Amino acid sequence: MPTPTKKQVHDHAALGPLTCFAVNPKGIRFETQHASEEVVLFLRQHLVVNVPWIALTALMILAPTLFFPFFLRWFPLPGVPASYLVVGTVFWYVATFGFALANFLYWFFNIYIVTNQRIVDIDFLYLLYKQFSQAELGRIQDITYTTGGIFAALFDYGNVYIQTAGEFPNLEFEKVPHPSQVVETIRSLAGLEKKPV
Repeated sequence: MPTPTKKQVHDHAALGPLTCFAVNPKGIRFETQHASEEVVLFLRQHLVVNVPWIALTALMILAPTLFFPFFLRWFPLPGVPASYLVVGTVFWYVATFGFALANFLYWFFNIYIVTNQRIVDIDFLYLLYKQFSQAELGRIQDITYTTGGIFAALFDYGNVYIQTAGEFPNLEFEKVPHPSQVVETIRSLAGLEKKPV
């Protein structure tokens, strides 16, 4: 029995809650999807872009037990009741949880979808505000991508820029995995394949 290729694995892979790149995902639907419209690519920012805020969250969790006692040893707060320190610590952990939750939700709900008819960019800003941008494949004039830095090269992620015709907005997919594959897929769907010279 032949082993499946990398593309075939992506084609039939189950979509997990942290999926950031899926080709022809099954079971994905969005609110303005047409009956004949099929999702070709489902994208989020690469998982590695979450490392900075996760590391900061870990430091914030450890701060009350590791850093604050050291700080209070050198800079004592005379006359401050112990109950105030307890309330301050609880507030610190609530703020830390809020910081982590906001960053995770920003990453999780900002998605990019490429269908056989259009490109959709769904952004959730400030948790309560949603911005929905789209471009029909026939309106795409040019598509490029950039990668920069050691992490982008190592983990293969970058920004994809989609230029559209007329008054339609230009779209940008930020820090998505496999940007060259994303560009080639959109080029193929939009009929923008490079012609031989």
